[in-house]
Amino acid sequence: MCDPTVGTGGMLTMADEKIRAENPTAEVSLYGQEINPASYAICKADMVVKGQPIDNIVLGNTLTQPAFRGRTFHFALSNPPFGVDWKQSRKVVEEEHAVRGFDGRFGPGLPRVSDGSTLFLLHLISKLREPQPGDPNASAGRGAIVLNGSPLFTGGAGSGESNIRKWVLEQDYLEAIVALPTDMFYNTGIATYVWLLNKDKPRERRGKVQLIDATGMFEKMRKSIGSKRRQLSAAHIAEVTRLFDAFEESKHSKIFRIKDFFYRTITVERPLRLNYGFGPDRVERVLALRQLVKADGSLLEKFREGLTEAGAADAGALSTSRAEFSKRVSEIADAAGLKLTAAQLKAVLGALGEHDDGGELVMKAGKPEPSADLRDTENVPWDQDVEEYLEREVKPWVPDAWIDHSKTKEGAEIPFTRHFYEYVPPRPLEEIDAELDEVLGRIRARLEEVKK
Repeated sequence: MCDPTVGTGGMLTMADEKIRAENPTAEVSLYGQEINPASYAICKADMVVKGQPIDNIVLGNTLTQPAFRGRTFHFALSNPPFGVDWKQSRKVVEEEHAVRGFDGRFGPGLPRVSDGSTLFLLHLISKLREPQPGDPNASAGRGAIVLNGSPLFTGGAGSGESNIRKWVLEQDYLEAIVALPTDMFYNTGIATYVWLLNKDKPRERRGKVQLIDATGMFEKMRKSIGSKRRQLSAAHIAEVTRLFDAFEESKHSKIFRIKDFFYRTITVERPLRLNYGFGPDRVERVLALRQLVKADGSLLEKFREGLTEAGAADAGALSTSRAEFSKRVSEIADAAGLKLTAAQLKAVLGALGEHDDGGELVMKAGKPEPSADLRDTENVPWDQDVEEYLEREVKPWVPDAWIDHSKTKEGAEIPFTRHFYEYVPPRPLEEIDAELDEVLGRIRARLEEVKK
């Protein structure tokens, strides 16, 4: 059994005691790695007391100096630090991802540097034994890791976190997730989740994931220890175990197909329609264009004067004809001695234009040019056809919309809380009014007493 973030060894110790209580003849070898020297020393001393080989506990950074290379385990468990950045490990981790790919630990992707939780998840999976077909005694590895809520949903489609979630689900390694009560840990009161992993899930669980809501299963401690104010009683642990073993739908247990967590993010485009004018704000946008940075200053000033004069002559009138307006802009530029390239002219027209639903379509290569300001994205469930989704959910309100399929991304998220949300209707207004009247009555009575 291995714990790659072993700390002082508490989880290894409890797991060892549990195994021996179930099977006194079991031979349990404990392995661990810890980055903190003081915690490492305590853990090593504890292993001496237990009669375990002290070389099985290693000092070092799990992400950059992983111990027990080439070795996998029947069981692994971990409680890595929540939301800690991996900036100091970045060079080594990124190199392993780029060079070794899926032959290393981080092939599926890399999360944002501010939160390395999913890196520890990938490392733990890499330490689990692979199934051995044909050998019933060579069981595959099983693991458990305690994480905060971030790995469930952080990162949109195509992000490192989403790619990691998608890979874990596609490999069918995730067996269940148990949501724990808040205020369970000494140094934080945030919501936490136990991910249960299995590299050879039972037949009835394959292609499925069980979510167990244990957030309401706790008893208050008589005396708080830091942020830890709650704990699971033996009865609560037994209930969570029963829910897991039963593998049935209930108030606190939901079962999903793996693909229920997958989705596609589509980019919905709408055509660019503009009106054009020489208003002061629009002229200022022209002068701020990066495409004109290298233009001669004196010529640019003449160009400004020409645009301003055109605006005064138009008296605020707007044009919806791109061709006619483009011709006017070119004439003003020529009069100022400023030779605009095609790219510069396009940028100037963009700066002098503003969206107008009644404006002329801006075409590019024979097709409507999309408007960056009107661009939107939609998350489409995996089982739904994106074009049918567009027709049903988008086009009734914006008939000219279309999907840019080149920008479609695949993602995965596990919206745990949403699946267990229970709507609580607000109290009736009559009840609230009655309470307010009662309070106001008490206030009036007090005021009358003061007057006396």
